[in-house]
Amino acid sequence: MSGGQPDTTGPLLLGVRHHGPGSARAVRAALEAARPSAVLVEGPPEADALVPLAAEEDMRPPVALLAHAVDEPGRSVFWPLAGFSPEWVALRWALEHEVPVRFIDLPAAHTLARGSDESREPDEGDGVRVDPLGVLAEAAGYDDAERWWEDVVEHRGVGAGDPVAPFTALEEAMTALREECGSGGRRRDLVREAHMRLRIRAAQREFEDGVAVVCGAWHVPALRRKVTVAADRALLKGLPKVKTDMTWVPWTHRRLSRTSGYGAGIDSPGWYEHLFDVPDRPVERWLTKVAGLLRAEDRIVSSAHVIEAVRLAETLAALRGRPLPGLSETTDAVRAVMCEGSDVPLALVHDRLVVGDVLGEVPATAPAAPLQRDLARIQRRLRMKPEAGERELELDLRKETDAERGRLLHRLRLLGVGWGEPAVARGGTGTFRETWRLRWEPELSVRVAEAGVWGTTVLAAATAKAEADAVGARGLAEITGLAEHCLLAALPEALPTVMGILTDRAALDTDVGHLARALPALVRSLRYGDVRGTDTAALAEVAAGLAERVFVGLPPACAALDADAADEMRRHIDAVHGAVGLLGDDPAPGHGRLRARWRSVLRTLSARDTVPGAIRGRSVRLLLDDGELAQDEAGRLMGLVLSPGTPPADAAAWIEGFVGGPGGGLLLVHDERLLGLVDAWLTGVPAEAFTDMLPLLRRTFSAYGTGVRRTLGELVRRGPGAPGGTAAAVRGVPGFAPDPDSARADAVLPVLRLLLGPDGEDGGARGGLVGASG
Repeated sequence: MSGGQPDTTGPLLLGVRHHGPGSARAVRAALEAARPSAVLVEGPPEADALVPLAAEEDMRPPVALLAHAVDEPGRSVFWPLAGFSPEWVALRWALEHEVPVRFIDLPAAHTLARGSDESREPDEGDGVRVDPLGVLAEAAGYDDAERWWEDVVEHRGVGAGDPVAPFTALEEAMTALREECGSGGRRRDLVREAHMRLRIRAAQREFEDGVAVVCGAWHVPALRRKVTVAADRALLKGLPKVKTDMTWVPWTHRRLSRTSGYGAGIDSPGWYEHLFDVPDRPVERWLTKVAGLLRAEDRIVSSAHVIEAVRLAETLAALRGRPLPGLSETTDAVRAVMCEGSDVPLALVHDRLVVGDVLGEVPATAPAAPLQRDLARIQRRLRMKPEAGERELELDLRKETDAERGRLLHRLRLLGVGWGEPAVARGGTGTFRETWRLRWEPELSVRVAEAGVWGTTVLAAATAKAEADAVGARGLAEITGLAEHCLLAALPEALPTVMGILTDRAALDTDVGHLARALPALVRSLRYGDVRGTDTAALAEVAAGLAERVFVGLPPACAALDADAADEMRRHIDAVHGAVGLLGDDPAPGHGRLRARWRSVLRTLSARDTVPGAIRGRSVRLLLDDGELAQDEAGRLMGLVLSPGTPPADAAAWIEGFVGGPGGGLLLVHDERLLGLVDAWLTGVPAEAFTDMLPLLRRTFSAYGTGVRRTLGELVRRGPGAPGGTAAAVRGVPGFAPDPDSARADAVLPVLRLLLGPDGEDGGARGGLVGASG
């Protein structure tokens, strides 16, 4: 590459790396030395009115400028800024010194007219896109652009003699690169640079020569180049545009690692923030921070480890010819000294410190849509501050504040704002409990803007969205799920509309599969309504009618199904069984009779030869679990199925239906007769048929827990059904005997006393425990 000295006349052009702490320090030093009359920054001009908010006490980076199309809020683009971003430093310097500051990049109105994210737009002509830092690093003999940047910028500091010298050197390199690569595959940059030149000319006319420009180093040669005003205007003529709104939104360090807005991303925002905030002894302070994190995770890390890690990092830097240890050296030192060579704790360091979960804040005075303001008000009232890190929130819906929190999260999910995701509760399974995983992502600000079309408050927007979704729903299960959401989110005004459509669709839908998929959500809604005090009488009536239609249509729908259809129908039967169990507990008139009707359906399915074996086996199993079928009768039915006259594939499907799923393995463990039937059948299956059935059998038995499989193996090895009965079969297997083992039961009594306290005489406690173990 070749290139001469850049022309230094005209405005002060400070070419930077976006989100570069070294560039940020150099910008501050250059502005202090030059004291310009105006500061121009690469960014959308529509944000000029938002600049004063950067000086507010409540504004804490990382933050981003968010622009979205007024008529299509989902079309949006961000311009992120961290505390160590040169653009942010320039804004703050100008505000502190009361110097006018303006953005000069292409307006967001044009950017949004082309696409929701400028960085993803295809460029025309000019070939492959060039990575400027990568090319310069390669020319300097580096295979890592990040390491090259650290060596030439981050570890060099700001020159005391000439604060503009770093920018001059970088401009020389970029000038030579642009001479060779042109626009580097970024034709869109030619349009942006034309607009920047026009804005710079206008500022020079207003402020004469006292203008400083902070922009990406890639653009500096183009801004320095002499181009006529007419040529620049010609490039901008006829650009499409849309009406836009713009505001500040919180951003996160994790999102800084993504390419957005400026077209720049960094791999280690936490490390860069550290370099910017801690210019004195950064390596020692970084490794001390790492040690604190590892100690908080119960790893043994002492001050001696920190000292040794510093020495190792410095040695590695010297061996690699680097002026100071960088992130790669400190990472290697942490792995060797503090992590004992393991990458597992090192991954934690990378996630928590190198990247980090810092979430910025914006002042309440920032422009916001009415829905966003209502959400912020509710968040403050319920003390639910958005956080970048994932956390669990346990809710007790019997408490009013927790109930309101749950309703808010359900309403936001209905609006497509996934701040919280439901999780499995650890403290219990009652319907008065909810567990959520919360994590606020910057993109959720866009989702809130999009949801603003439904209303100005969260409640009004969720209600309108639920009604619209009900009208547009295509399946019955979708509507019943929506009814469930309405109850969870407490949307009483939307429920009549949803229920009306649900009733009409249920009356017209004749597909048993659709009805079976819809019933469980409907029944869950009844239970949720109980704990939330919602009137669910209309819902109960629809659920009972839906159940009756399932009962009538299920037997004929189960005839002559292939293997895949039978497997799907079996899942429907399981879901309906659980739903009927809940309906049977409901005090509503007629619901108590539903269980009896359902048992009759199961008996019908279990006895029909035209019903696939998987469904017949599952029906027998459900009747047995509910105590509606004697153990001997279940054994008789299994014996009939496993007789030589039954095709092996059908018998294998029946077994999968009967003993597959939760509890199936324990059923075989505790009932030696059933296990003996299965064992005898398996050993008698012809070799040619066994190979075909093996995948099905493997799927059935591999679902059992490790302990269950091991116990079954022991039972089979000793021979189920051998002379002597169960005692002979399980002799020597811990936990299985014809009578309770008093000695083993007595062993846990001291622990129970510690847990539960004194409980009277030993005999009473022992008798209770032995009875339980039997």
